[in-house]
Amino acid sequence: MANNQEKKIVAIVPSAGVGKRFGRRKNKPFHLLSGKPLIIWSLEALQGVKEIKEIIPVVKEEDMKTVASLIEKYNISKVKRIVPGGKERQDSVYNGIKVLNDDVSVVLIHDGVRPLVEKDLIKRTISELRGFDGVIAGVPVKDTIKEVSSKEMNIVVLQTLNRNVLWAIQTPQVFRYKKLREAFEKAKHDNYYGTDDAALVERYGGRVKIVMGSYRNIKITTSEDIQVAEALIRI
Repeated sequence: MANNQEKKIVAIVPSAGVGKRFGRRKNKPFHLLSGKPLIIWSLEALQGVKEIKEIIPVVKEEDMKTVASLIEKYNISKVKRIVPGGKERQDSVYNGIKVLNDDVSVVLIHDGVRPLVEKDLIKRTISELRGFDGVIAGVPVKDTIKEVSSKEMNIVVLQTLNRNVLWAIQTPQVFRYKKLREAFEKAKHDNYYGTDDAALVERYGGRVKIVMGSYRNIKITTSEDIQVAEALIRI
């Protein structure tokens, strides 16, 4: 495969989620973290990685003008277009993939609500792609994980899983464009929804590698996560 400098790498930033668990009136991507909207933290990190040639935010249709204004305000020059989201996160990512042309070699996907991603992690996921169809960031789980039965009124433990082989998966996730598009198209045909983008590539025969992410690279899911992120910034 060509060197990174010869590849066209595009980043897709899904940010169209409803955010039901967040519990704030303002849409989650626009909530302020240390005075700056969450989505801008992610976009600025991607903007600072020279290997990435274009960034495509995927947002709710009613938020597109707001995002355009923020991109202009914060001078995110690699954003050339904004794409409307779909019903589910997977639909939103697929909307981003569909606007790409075959001159794209690599697609990087990063959640718009993972504001503390570091440029070094983004670069490592890109650089480790050789020989694989995808590279994803993750961290070993710290807690004991139990599989339970959900078919009964009482939640019953079925087994305790070996946490030494379990990882909590993050973004960024980086894929060869053609393999990713093929996986999303097949999933659309099969009406299959995965829990992350890599699940689709894995389902349709792709080889995916994990690189060590960061415990700081948290996803903002609830309002309490904002407080955690604020504390991490101060460390």
